Amino acid sequence: MTTISDLSKNLVEKILSRVPIACVGAVRSTCKQWNTLSKRKLLCKAEARHQFLGFMMKKYKLCSVRFDLNEFVDPSIKELGGFLNQVEISNVFQCDGLFLCVTKEDNTRLVVWNPYLGQTRWIQPLNNYHILDRYGFGYDNNRKHKILRFLDDHEIDQSHVFGYEIYDFSSGSWRVLDIAPNWDIDSYQRGASLKGNTYFIAKEKILFGEDGEIPEPADHLLCFDFTRESFGPFLPLPFHHFRFDAGALSSLRDEKLEALYQSVDRSEVEIWVTSTIEPNAVSWIPFLKVDMKPHYGSGFQFQN
Repeated sequence: MTTISDLSKNLVEKILSRVPIACVGAVRSTCKQWNTLSKRKLLCKAEARHQFLGFMMKKYKLCSVRFDLNEFVDPSIKELGGFLNQVEISNVFQCDGLFLCVTKEDNTRLVVWNPYLGQTRWIQPLNNYHILDRYGFGYDNNRKHKILRFLDDHEIDQSHVFGYEIYDFSSGSWRVLDIAPNWDIDSYQRGASLKGNTYFIAKEKILFGEDGEIPEPADHLLCFDFTRESFGPFLPLPFHHFRFDAGALSSLRDEKLEALYQSVDRSEVEIWVTSTIEPNAVSWIPFLKVDMKPHYGSGFQFQN
């Protein structure tokens, strides 16, 4: 009787190249040989040539997005099943194929989801999670994944809530970091993970004096290095970004950083891409500039 292990390597590779991306977890649990081959990126080659599969947020649910690259048709958007369909998600951070999900609840919870293996891991807090928490998701030089959690804000009653913590997946525990920041990262700013580190749009702390507030400084790029477990120096952005401007970061194939910018008083949208990117150095090149006014009118504005 012929078994899976009797199939030739070439035949197995052809089979794996036609496996849908969403079925990777099932393939890897079939046998040791298929598990090994799948980790060598032999999966989904046939599908990847014709389809794009990604994820998006829709009405506080995490959804899969699939569309054919050869045909311009409406994409297929489906809510994910399992536990992710049972909770509302307020924010998602992606790193190395893993998703860090922040639940939309009075008592916020964190869960890490591996879409390929279908595995989840709930992260218990050192202290209660806060609605204004910011997060970074990355890994160190030993490929150990970590979560950065930080909070530096004033409540409605002007009480100061502050703290920097890091979660290490290998130990399953949080540690408090000794960080005295001279910057601010707005609560609506999301970081972007790239090569194991997380990059944020940040600004120097705004000082208040007897005559009121000093002029608002322009924003910078700021990197958290998960190997050193510390922030690097301010790095330049390719535009002058201020509080009410639209600005966002994302990673491109985990090789480059992308930055979107739109001034609050202009209809033009700019996208820049890094030509060099390290925790302490960056250079940018322009990628795209689009005037949205002819398409949406002068009132179009991206929201942070």
